[in-house]
Amino acid sequence: MSNKFDVVVIGAGAAGLMCAAEAGKRGRRVLVLDHAKKPGRKILISGGGKCNFTNYDVTPSNYLCQNRHFVKSALSQYTHWDFISMVCKHGIEFEERDHGQLFCLDSAKEIVKMLLDECDLPTIRFQYQTDVHSITKTDSGFSLHADSANAGNALIECDSLVVATGGLSMPKLGATPFGYKVAEQFGLEVISTSAGLVPFTLHKQDKEDFAELSGIAIPAEITAADGTMFKEALLFTHRGLSGPSVLQISSFWKPGQPVTVNLVPNSDVDELLSSTRENHPNQSLKNTLARVLPKRLVELLIERKVFVDKPLKQFNPKEMAEITRQLEQWKIVPNGTEGYRTAEVTLGGVNTDHLSSKTMACKSVSGLYFIGEVMDVTGWLGGYNFQWCWSSGFVAGQHV
Repeated sequence: MSNKFDVVVIGAGAAGLMCAAEAGKRGRRVLVLDHAKKPGRKILISGGGKCNFTNYDVTPSNYLCQNRHFVKSALSQYTHWDFISMVCKHGIEFEERDHGQLFCLDSAKEIVKMLLDECDLPTIRFQYQTDVHSITKTDSGFSLHADSANAGNALIECDSLVVATGGLSMPKLGATPFGYKVAEQFGLEVISTSAGLVPFTLHKQDKEDFAELSGIAIPAEITAADGTMFKEALLFTHRGLSGPSVLQISSFWKPGQPVTVNLVPNSDVDELLSSTRENHPNQSLKNTLARVLPKRLVELLIERKVFVDKPLKQFNPKEMAEITRQLEQWKIVPNGTEGYRTAEVTLGGVNTDHLSSKTMACKSVSGLYFIGEVMDVTGWLGGYNFQWCWSSGFVAGQHV
C-alpha cells in the first residue's frame, strides 16, 4: 500500500500542528503522523492545564541556542501578536500573569481545539498510534515505512518531510529521541541534550536539612555561575529546590557549579538590622530576621551555623555586614536536577547551523525540515517555548 503526500509531518504537537495548518492553507496535501492516541498532549498538561501559550514580551534574548542569531527570523515572521490574534479569532479567553505570561482562562484544550480547527481542511489527514520504522531519501523526496494500529504497515511517500517530534522531556507523554536519530541518519550534528526548566536536587545533608521546609516559597534572586540572574519565587521541596526562579536558572546551570541566592531581594537587611538594634537592642537575630523570612528558614540557617543567634546588641558592624552578605549571597551547590521526568524542555538538540533560519529547512538535505523543541533552541519559562513552536512551525509551513 502506497500513500503519496506533498508533506508528511512527524509529530502532532504544538509545532507540528501549526506547520500542518499553514501547509494545508497553501493547498498542500499533508499527512500528520504521531505515535500517541491523541494530538497536543504536552499542550494539554502545560501551565497546570491552562497552557501558558505565549508572552507579551518575546525577544531573541529569551532563548538559548548555540547560534544566538538563529531565532530572529522566525520570531519576526510569526510574532506573539500573530498567535494572540489567532487565539482571539477563535474566541479563547485568556489572562496575563506575572512577567507577561498568557494563560487560557478556561482550559488548554481550547488551544488544541483551535489548532485542530485550523487543520480542518480537506488536504490534511491525521494518523495516530503510528510508528515510523525507516526513512529513505528518494529522487523526489522521502519514503517512510510506518506501522499504524489502524492502518497496519504502509509505505508513505512525500516531497517534504517535517520532523516535529520534540525533545526528551516528560517521557511519560511519549518523548523519544526519534528526531535526533533522523538528524543523525542524514548527517546532522545533534548537540548533547540535558534537562531544562527543571527542579534541582540537593546533596544528602542539604536535602535532609531543607526537606522540612517543603512547601515554603519565598521571593528570591538566583544567579548562575555565568552571571545569569532571575528574580522569581523559590520553592523548597522534599527533594530539593524548585519554583520559577530555580526552573529558569536550571537552563544555565552546569553540574558542580554553585548557584547564588539572594534570600531577601525585597528587603533592606542592613537597615532592618541597624534600626532594630538601635530601637530594640535586646531583640534576637532570629526574631529580627523572621520579619523578612519564614521563621523556620531562619532557624534552619542558624542550625546550619550560617550565623549565630544572639541579641542584636552583641553584634559588631562587621558581623552585621556579614549577616547581610550571607542572606544576599547564600551559596548552594545542587547535586543535580530531577532530569527529564519533570523537565519542561530539553536543552540541546539538532544543531541549527544545519538549518535555514528563514525556513527551518535542512541545508544539506532538500525537503527535510526540523521545527520546535527537537532543535537546539530552548526558551525561558513563561510561554517562550510554545512561541518558538508557533513561529518555527509557521515558517516551515510556508515553504514545505
